[in-house]
Formats: sequence, structure tokens, C-alpha cells
Amino acid sequence: MPAPERLSLNTATVRPQWNLAQCVDGCLRHGIGGIAPWRDKVHEIGLKQAARVIGGSGLAVSGLCRGGMFTAQGALTDGVLEDNRRAVDEAVAIGAACLVMVVGGLPEGSKDIAAARAIVTDGLAKTLDYARTVQMPIAIEPLHPMYAADRACVNTLGQALDICDELGDGIGVAADVYHIWWDPDLAAQIRRAGKRRLLAFHICDWLVPTTDLLLDRGMMGDGVIDIAGIRAMVEAEGFDGLNEVEIFSAGNWWKREADEVLATMVTRGRTAS
Repeated sequence: MPAPERLSLNTATVRPQWNLAQCVDGCLRHGIGGIAPWRDKVHEIGLKQAARVIGGSGLAVSGLCRGGMFTAQGALTDGVLEDNRRAVDEAVAIGAACLVMVVGGLPEGSKDIAAARAIVTDGLAKTLDYARTVQMPIAIEPLHPMYAADRACVNTLGQALDICDELGDGIGVAADVYHIWWDPDLAAQIRRAGKRRLLAFHICDWLVPTTDLLLDRGMMGDGVIDIAGIRAMVEAEGFDGLNEVEIFSAGNWWKREADEVLATMVTRGRTAS
């Protein structure tokens, strides 16, 4: 069970309540060891200020969310590639352990998921060529199949690892229990990833019933995911990074005082994950 210093706050967990500086201060108050900003929070205060705020805090940076969305324009465009290069530079500037990639779904009007995955692989390859020059690891985050059309056409660890095998060094996976807990091949794919490919580990819970496919994630312990079991799998492969808490919760946790959210996160880290 991770102690507070083994947790990382993904800023999405308190997105409406706090800016980046408040998130950093909150982590320090609650003894949380790391932070994982979304780019919107970085952009709100500017990259230089974000780097100063995070760098001066002593917090580890478990990742930057997010790059990707390679299919957004229907084809791989210079604009999309440039945005991903900027994301790489931002991850370097804040000292992130990796840049998390949400790769994009089907282009508008398309029904060809194989073609979408080909665009994604090409975009990852081109971004990786740049990321290697600045030594920033790229982490593909496979999303639950319910997001295949609009957010990510890479939906299992196995699919993500196939891309990693094709592209080589410098790329791995961000294993988010919300997206992968259901996969009957999960244990085998975590073993396949091994320490080298397991770049990030995200935790939250799957509520029953889930009232919104995007904005109704649960706090650890409130749902059906065997978080401790999956954590044991990744740790058995040598993963020693932070447990990053990422909760989108428009109807619950986003309506609470942020300090209450972090206090609960710390408690549940000890008891439910």
C-alpha cells in the first residue's frame, strides 16, 4: 500500500479547484511525493513559471499529460507534429519522467480503425525521433475501448506494446488501471512490458454504475478494480515509480474542497490500493 510519498497528484484530480501552484502547495501540505500536470495547467501560468514552481518544490514529476491526438486532422499534419514537439519540450522543462500520449481516435467521418492506428504509429515514430534527442521517454496510454472512436484507437497494453516493439528504444506505456483492469491478457502483457516499458502507473476506480464514461471515475476503494493486485503485477516487474492518482469526477470529487480530495487520496492510497 503506497505511503503518501509514493503517490503523485495528477492535476486532473482537482482540475476545477486549483491552479498548478496550488496543486504543488497541496501536495507539500499532504506529504504527497509527486505531481503530474496537464498541459493546460502549465500553460495557465507559463512554462518558465511552471518549471520554477515545480522545480523549487522538490516534488517528483511522474509525467506530463498529454501529447498525441495524431488523428485529429484526419491525417498526420505539421501542426500536430509541432504541438507534440512542444509537448516534449515542456516535459523536459518541468523534469517529467515521461510524456504521456493519448493517441487519438478515428478521424471524423472515418470507419477505418486500422488506418487510424497507422497514422498514430507514424506520429509516434516522428515524435520519438525528436524526443530521443532530448532524452524524454514517450509513454503510450492505451484507453478503454469505449474511447476507441474519439480519444484513442490504441486500447490494450498489447496493442501499445506492439507499437513499442516496432519503434524501439525510448518508448513505453502508461498503465492506467481505469483503462486496462478488464483485459483478460493483462497479467501477460504487464510481464511482456517489463520494467523497461512500464513508464507510468495511474490509479483510480471504476464505479458501478458509471454515470458518465469520461467524467465519473471513482476514488480508490469506491469501485471494482483490484488496484492492489495490478500494482503488485507492475512492481513484480521492477516498476518503482510513483502511483499517479488521476480522477475525472464532475459529479463528486470536483465539487469538493481540494484539500479534502487530497486527504482522501492519501488515506485511500494506504487502505485501498
